Amino acid sequence: MRRSTERILTTHTGSLPRPAKLTALLEQVDRGQLEADDAGFREQVASAVAELVGAQARAGIAIVNDGEAGKLGYATYVKERLEGFGDEQVGIRSDSPDMRDFPDYMSRAFSAVSLRMPACEGPVSWRGEEAVRADVENLRAALDGAEVEEAFLSAASPGVIAVFLANRHYGDHESYLFALADAMKHEYDEIHAAGFVLQLDCPDLAMARHMLGDESLDDFRATISSNVEAINHATRDIPPEAMRLHLCWGNYEGPHRHDVPLADILDIVLRARPAGLSFEAANPRHEHEWEVFSDRELPDGKVLIPGVLDSTTNYVEHPRLVAQRILRYAEAVGRENVIAGSDCGFATFANLLHIDPAITWAKLEAMSEGARLASDELW
Repeated sequence: MRRSTERILTTHTGSLPRPAKLTALLEQVDRGQLEADDAGFREQVASAVAELVGAQARAGIAIVNDGEAGKLGYATYVKERLEGFGDEQVGIRSDSPDMRDFPDYMSRAFSAVSLRMPACEGPVSWRGEEAVRADVENLRAALDGAEVEEAFLSAASPGVIAVFLANRHYGDHESYLFALADAMKHEYDEIHAAGFVLQLDCPDLAMARHMLGDESLDDFRATISSNVEAINHATRDIPPEAMRLHLCWGNYEGPHRHDVPLADILDIVLRARPAGLSFEAANPRHEHEWEVFSDRELPDGKVLIPGVLDSTTNYVEHPRLVAQRILRYAEAVGRENVIAGSDCGFATFANLLHIDPAITWAKLEAMSEGARLASDELW
């Protein structure tokens, strides 16, 4: 994972707005109406990746990715790469504390979400070789001639898959979790072998507590400890510096009054092997948590990727505000240990956009300018 001793690098969390034609095809693949190896679909994905990489470079992003162009959802895509899942659609629980406190608002906010979420009905195994290799080749081709520092590919963590795709086969959570870890290891290793940074998407390490009910803090910490063990198991053959991890409290505009504080989970999160830690740091519910790092020493080798852009609002952040957010973290943990990022993806689900696509690019440009301002002060 690239680090700089000369300037603040910029990146983002992963998903970017896909072209409308591609989004329609992704929905067909998700519903089983179109095969993922369809030539026309694969051509549209490759074209979108090339377009998205170029747009990131023009926006001044140093560490880019494929925009998750070939995936409708950042976690549910795995059902097309794993054996063991049935046809019945289950969905995640909808009795979260936020839902109960503000039911009318929350039902409106999530009314447009439409994703196939089947349950695990049998032994989990891997069958996604062609899909992940297509991701690799599309990104590699798009990077040819692009003026960027580095590239990454995202993959769902075992824990977040377990949140979205319910277990009806294994006797307990840990058995399911580690079966997912063993299967997903193939994808993780393939990304690393291709020379790209692996980003593990891990909203389960924070979001799952308030989205799935009223689990006590002790019980939740025990759950995410197991999830981190599964990450470490699945990535045991990849160097920590070749990975980053993203956690968040749910990429939606809402009350978030029941979010678990970062301070209550950070010790467990930092046990995960990936060197980079990407997390929400710009939205009004979590921006204050930079203070957590003011009196906590960052473990050797770790790099923070705080969100300096809110991924749920159409405000375009002023570059000076972006610089202030970066400077807080640089002063707390050292300028060489900070990369500027976004709170979450800008199109976590391709068919559910919170932010106008043109505004997404304006926000990324603002981050690049803010990083330049911060760099001028730090070097």
